[in-house]
Order: sequence, then structure tokens, then C-alpha cells
Amino acid sequence: MLPYTTVSAAESALGRTLTTAETLWLNHTANKSDYLLYCYNILFLFIIFSLCPLYYVLIEYLFGNSVGVYKIQPKVQLSFGEKMKCYRDVMRMFVLVVGPLQLVSYPSIQMIGIRTSLPLPSIYEIVAQLTVYFVVEDYTNYWIHRFLHCKWGYEKIHKVHHEYTAPIAFAAPYAHWAEVLILGIPSALGPAMVPGHMITFWLWIALRQMEAIETHSGYDIPWNPTKFIPFYGGADHHDYHHYVGGQSHSNFASVFTYCDYIYGTDKGYRYQKRLLQQLKEGTRNNEGKNQGLQNFLGQNPKAE
Repeated sequence: MLPYTTVSAAESALGRTLTTAETLWLNHTANKSDYLLYCYNILFLFIIFSLCPLYYVLIEYLFGNSVGVYKIQPKVQLSFGEKMKCYRDVMRMFVLVVGPLQLVSYPSIQMIGIRTSLPLPSIYEIVAQLTVYFVVEDYTNYWIHRFLHCKWGYEKIHKVHHEYTAPIAFAAPYAHWAEVLILGIPSALGPAMVPGHMITFWLWIALRQMEAIETHSGYDIPWNPTKFIPFYGGADHHDYHHYVGGQSHSNFASVFTYCDYIYGTDKGYRYQKRLLQQLKEGTRNNEGKNQGLQNFLGQNPKAE
């Protein structure tokens, strides 16, 4: 809770005029405890898990013919009912594990020093800290994910997440309860190393889950703004991991591709991409030759 409840008291403490954003923050949080602000994450996660996957459901329903070419595994089509079943399973896990975990983990947030006070962080500070959080989480998650693909980890825990060999957006948080708890560790390491403001923490949780939904969407959409992020894996990179399934020893990274490249766990994926590219080029060459032959025969009917 902020140590002051009025704008004048805050300006006196800071020795300057509050920005518009700081005034809005003060008016909203002055009488709210830090614990309540932290628990906003429960609401944010519920909204993200519920609404973000609907984007892919809607474009599939409204523009199926147009976006169908971007579906990575076009032969696998789940019904609306099957998608809703996945959502219900995710919400069950949300109520039983994710929500309670948020409620009891506040002492760790206090310990690492996530603040709610003024001044608010600058855009530069937020972007810099989020970058650290994503890199730290990605590297740590890579090794935990590899562990979960060992015989014991996969059979006891991780195979639940791999029930969807062609992932869908609703299945991003679909996992064994133990995996939900384990993967909370890499998500917390970045904020523990570089503590920031509660606003930055909110953004981190929201953006990480939105990224997970996008990589599990099953669609490699070319106009997605994440295409401009260096070394970003995206749906195509992670979809291969699900396609290979339990025997997968490829594409373990959650966000970026550098770990898989450095440690050689993307060789199967890169081989498949080269093979598909060669097949496409061969198809285009054959089409070009056939067209050339048709043009020749059209100009020289006696050649028939």
C-alpha cells in the first residue's frame, strides 16, 4: 500500500509533479494492499486463457479458407466441442492449481522486492527488465523441458501436455499439475534477479502467457508482429516439437531458438525445413517445365 493517499502528499514526497500515469496509479492503488494488487494476476490469467485463444477460433471460423494455408498440420482438425473440452480442462487446473498458487505465493514476491510505490518505471526500464525476464525464463525453461522429456519426466508428468500432437491455442496451459508448479520456477527467476514494479510484473505474466498461446496456436501467420523479434521461434518451431511427440529431442526452447541451435537440439527440425523447401522448389521447377512444354506445343501444333 502506498504511504500517501493524495496527489499533493505524493508530489511533496517525490519533490515534483506527478505524471498522468502516476496520478491514475495513485488514485487506483492508494487504498489497496500490495497483496490485492498481486492477486490481479488471477484475473489477468483468466482473461488471457479465455479470450486470447478465441482469436484463433474466430479466424478459423470466419476466414477458414484464407487462413487454412497457414495451418501447420492441416490434416488435424478438432471440432469446436473438442476445443471447449480442452478449455474446461484448463479452467479446472486454473481453479485447483494456478489460482491457489497465486494466492499463496505472495511472500516470495515480497522477498524479491517487487514494488508498488511511486515513481512508476520508465518505458525503457520496463522493456529492459522484460527482456531479461524472457531470456532468463527461456534458458531455464529449455533445460527443465529437456528433463521432462527423459523417460521418467515424460511418463509421469509431461505426456499430459503432449496429448495434443497438433497443438491448439487453448492447450498452451494444458498440463499436469506438477508441470504447472515446476514451470513456475523459471517464470519467477527473472523478476528475482532484476526486481521491478508490479506493473512490469503484470506485463511479464501476461505477455509470457500470450506468447505461449501463440506458439501453441497451430498457425504460422505471416502478419504476426512477433515475426520481427530476433531469434523468436513461434508456432512453427514449437509445433514440430509436438508433432514428433514423446520421442522428441528437438525444439525444447519456449520462446527463442538460440538454445536449440547452440546445443544441437534443432537438427531434426532444420532437416525437415530443408527437405520441405527442396520439395517446394522441385514442384515449382516441374510446374515451370510443364508450362514451358505447353507453351511450346501451343506455338508449334505440328510438334504433337
